[in-house]
Amino acid sequence: METKNRTLVNQLEEILEKNRDAQKGYAKAAENAKNQNLKAYFENKSGERSTFNQTLNKELVASYDEIETEGSFTGSLHRGWMDIKAFFSADNDESMLEEAIRGDKAAVEEYEDVLDDKDLPANVASIIREQLIKIRTDLNKVKSMEDLVD
Repeated sequence: METKNRTLVNQLEEILEKNRDAQKGYAKAAENAKNQNLKAYFENKSGERSTFNQTLNKELVASYDEIETEGSFTGSLHRGWMDIKAFFSADNDESMLEEAIRGDKAAVEEYEDVLDDKDLPANVASIIREQLIKIRTDLNKVKSMEDLVD
């Protein structure tokens, strides 16, 4: 695979990794959440990220070669940080929500970076764009949830 495509595939694999990590992080947050609305939100987000990856992975395998399927080291650190925050804040819902917001803001930046690549196939760009819109929409919604856990 030529270098330009390899760089793009690496970026897309990173999105897959971060989504797997987010899925696990949201599931962990759902286990720790005390507020039932927040618990449901985290469970929904975990399922959403799983669906994101199923859709994206299917398209990437069709468009490129084999795609890596392991979670990222930085994502493991993120999940670990959520565990630590939950422990030190006595499973504080607000802290977990803030961490989720931070993670989604980082995801927006990564998705935007990939969309800037002119070599991104249209079918993959469409999936990335749809997922980015969903993450942005959720970020706007989650800001209203902060009032529920204060």
